[in-house]
Amino acid sequence: MLLELQSTIIYGPIQSRRIGTSLGINLLQAMTKVCTFDCLYCQYGWTDFSCLEKAEYPAPEQVARELESALDKLSTPPRYITFSGNGEPTLHPDFGRIVDLVNDIRDGRAPETGTAILSNSTTVSRPGIREALSRLDLRIMKLDAGSETMFASYNRPAPGITIEEITEGLAALDDVTIQSLFTKGPAGNFAEPNITEWIARLKRISPVLVQVYTLDRGFPSREIEKLERDELEEIRSRLEDEGISAKAF
Repeated sequence: MLLELQSTIIYGPIQSRRIGTSLGINLLQAMTKVCTFDCLYCQYGWTDFSCLEKAEYPAPEQVARELESALDKLSTPPRYITFSGNGEPTLHPDFGRIVDLVNDIRDGRAPETGTAILSNSTTVSRPGIREALSRLDLRIMKLDAGSETMFASYNRPAPGITIEEITEGLAALDDVTIQSLFTKGPAGNFAEPNITEWIARLKRISPVLVQVYTLDRGFPSREIEKLERDELEEIRSRLEDEGISAKAF
């Protein structure tokens, strides 16, 4: 069963299997998926790329007000305040300004809380986006594929986005954590030579950590299947053999 899209700017806190207690920030239009990917496994279902032209975004001041209100109501601060939501958060035209506002609010109301992002990496080639990302405490960036062919069929990006451009952008970003979702089945990415090519890209990026995981929620494609724990561990072990720190979830 697919998840319902977020209807508010601030949501949660939720318990994330990768980062713990997280208060989410949705910078995208309410109840509308706004993304540059149309992944086979997306918990929100398929993407209509026309949203990229029609999307409306909340004002930075509104984001700040709602975050302040949410933090003031919590008895215990979350481990992270996380940009995620209904698609790709860096698509917001004022993303950099919002990062600064969120950091200021965190410093004043929850100084022990980190700021984080879950991003599909499609804007990381833009210097301004990388600069804004560098001001967050945790950058979890997506890389599921090793080849342009697998990238095109598995992540199904909007026109003009290439995995090579993403790889170059990630390599220019310091202290990056890579998130990679693996599936098997006719359209899955748990296959050679994709994994070998994916590892080669990771070596160029030099991430501080790779988070390897598989399906945990609903997904729209009938051509992918969840990996078993031993299959995830196989990927993790291969990364460790290459000197790349990794965790399987």
